[in-house]
Amino acid sequence: MNLDELVAIDVHTHAEISADGHPSLPPHLLEASEKYFGAQGHRQPTIDEMAAHYRERRMAAVVFTVDAEHATGHPPIANEEVAESCARHPDVLIPFASLDPWRGGAAVRAARRLVAEHGVRGFKFHPSLQGFAPNDRMAYPLYEAIEELGVPALFHTGQTGIGAGVPGGGGIRLRYSDPMLVDDVAVDFPELRIILAHPSFPWQDEALAVATHKPHVHIDLSGWSPKYFPPQLVRYANSLLKDKVLFGSDYPVITPDRWLADFERLDIKPEVRPRILKDNAARLLGLAGPRPVKD
Repeated sequence: MNLDELVAIDVHTHAEISADGHPSLPPHLLEASEKYFGAQGHRQPTIDEMAAHYRERRMAAVVFTVDAEHATGHPPIANEEVAESCARHPDVLIPFASLDPWRGGAAVRAARRLVAEHGVRGFKFHPSLQGFAPNDRMAYPLYEAIEELGVPALFHTGQTGIGAGVPGGGGIRLRYSDPMLVDDVAVDFPELRIILAHPSFPWQDEALAVATHKPHVHIDLSGWSPKYFPPQLVRYANSLLKDKVLFGSDYPVITPDRWLADFERLDIKPEVRPRILKDNAARLLGLAGPRPVKD
């Protein structure tokens, strides 16, 4: 991956369909998510198609699915398939894996194998969809392994479009995605690199507090058009968190084109824009050097 040729790194994209047509979510939850994002009928691109999409735009993308089989009964897209598909496009795609923490020791063993044998560069958690509180000790052996492996853990935070409008929210509990629960993880695993995904409505201030207090906690900006960002998020991105905020789209429900067009109109300092779009992610993912000296 040639960083000099890239204009941005999107740290939040979804593999929604496997090579044999298996979807990442049960149909009723996928339909609810599409309706929430106003993306009804959008194509579910293959990973090869995702690579072409980002290569055209001179961008790289982190790709993952979500393993929530314990809570949903729906088998996930195989992490191995995601990693192997990304390996065909190392110039633009970066594979993350997702492991259901309810899998216990099997998840720990899989994490080590996925990094060692399949080149996985991080792990995605969706506490509300997976049905667990991030600070549940049940998940701690998995965090311990991820910390030892030296790769990031990305946690969905805030409201989710998955299950929105379905009776009972499809059984999905929003409270599991309170970033303050991830604060406990940051305390108990002080070397674990963490990404709080999304503007964390209704807990935006909590997310900002955690990211400013814990040195290895970052925030990605996916899942929202930048024109809807809370003002305090923009203020912190421009100042205290300028080295810890990351571009993410939530592709395919939000495209990088739409996100970047709205970001262009956001009041972000010129010197901060390249940090958000590429430099911070490159450093966090081990594609570049250490954090720069504070200006």
